[in-house]
Amino acid sequence: MLSAIDYAVIGLYFLGMLSLGAYFSRREKSMDAFFLGNRKIPWWAVGISIFGTSVSAITYISIPATAFATDWVTLLNSIGIVFLAPFVALVYLPRLRENPHVTAYEYLEQRFNLATRIYGSIIFAIFQLGRIGIVLYLPAIALNAATGLSMTVCIVAMGILATIYTVLGGIEAVIWTDVIQSIVLVFGAILALIIIATNIEGGFPEMVSMANEAEKFRTFKWEWSVYTDGVWVALVGGIFASAYVATADQTVVQRYLSTANAKEASKALWTNAALTIPIQFLFLGIGTALWAYYTSHPGELDSGLRNDAILPLFIVQQFPIGLKGLLIAGLFAASMSSLDSSMNSLSSVVVNDYVKRFNPNLTEHTAVFIARGVTIFLGTFGTCAALYVANVNPDATIFLTFLRLLGFVGGGLAGIFILGVLSERANGIGAITGGIVSAGVMMFVRTTDIHFFLHAMIGLSTSLAVGYAVSLAFPVQQES
Repeated sequence: MLSAIDYAVIGLYFLGMLSLGAYFSRREKSMDAFFLGNRKIPWWAVGISIFGTSVSAITYISIPATAFATDWVTLLNSIGIVFLAPFVALVYLPRLRENPHVTAYEYLEQRFNLATRIYGSIIFAIFQLGRIGIVLYLPAIALNAATGLSMTVCIVAMGILATIYTVLGGIEAVIWTDVIQSIVLVFGAILALIIIATNIEGGFPEMVSMANEAEKFRTFKWEWSVYTDGVWVALVGGIFASAYVATADQTVVQRYLSTANAKEASKALWTNAALTIPIQFLFLGIGTALWAYYTSHPGELDSGLRNDAILPLFIVQQFPIGLKGLLIAGLFAASMSSLDSSMNSLSSVVVNDYVKRFNPNLTEHTAVFIARGVTIFLGTFGTCAALYVANVNPDATIFLTFLRLLGFVGGGLAGIFILGVLSERANGIGAITGGIVSAGVMMFVRTTDIHFFLHAMIGLSTSLAVGYAVSLAFPVQQES
């Protein structure tokens, strides 16, 4: 179990996050400062922040758990952003940065109409409201199973801490805490892999040999059916799933907009893409190493333990005092780096796409006050949602549910953005129709056995094709 020293390390880490929020609170006096850091945040910090937000507890816990239970097929699905990055950097970002937007959905109004902006912001809000509970719940249940820490305490601690520093410091606090939390996360993961391997008799070579023999490194399944996770399904599905995150997700787009220009935003994008592949290898490697260790030491593993709790269990069992606390802090960091982004971006959407949009004479002071109030509400909502999931649906398969949800709600909205940047003839009627038809198609697809990796591709392609066809059929001369 955790010692007093480990708890002290976790406490000091939490105190550091709060100190950053307090430091940046002195500069958050305007909407541009609170939501965009006055567009002066360095590209490298933004890129690391995008990486940290994308990683979250989903990667820190669930990717090793997936590799522990199966193989490395998810690697192909996870690196889709690498193949999508050239399109985003060369086509999407220059169009996005043509005007001084604060949210992604302002671009939709400028390109199409107000209705499209509202449609996009609502889709984003629904997805994020569902996500914030998950990113709190997942690490809490794993920590509870492995360490005995109360799930309620874990959820409430993460929820309160992330809410406080986000309310105080706005996007600057979010990005810079993400940078620190990403460093802690990666350092902890590297340390975990080293310690796991050294605890296996025969070390790293023996671990690799065991995994090879059991086909734990299998990445390519040469199957062509849409009902399996074969090579093309995993890779193509990952590219299309990344399209939502890279083009339509305010948590990422807001970071593009916090840089000085499109060139700096592109550098941030490539920073995130460059980090993705080695980090995926790292976390899959941890899962495989854990499999090798507990295969060699079966008596140390409770057969009833959830796979999501395997890594926290090893940390508690094998890590030296002090480092346990650092790695557990990394688990908290993985959750908070996603929670703070969701809160700040949702607050941005509420204030800019609704409050400020329909009250253009709102003062900067009032707008920032409302933004902080919305952030507090969202933090409270997310904490309560996680507590609800923990007590009502504790057996949910969080990782798969999250990916399915992303494919369901993200593809159609990404299709609208891509339609806007690719076609001058597309209009608002076509864009919204494409989004709605895409949602209907996805409701049907969800009832089939088509692999969920392909859901985002089907949703995006439907939105793009229908949106363009309807735009041609019902041309609009000028949109208000």
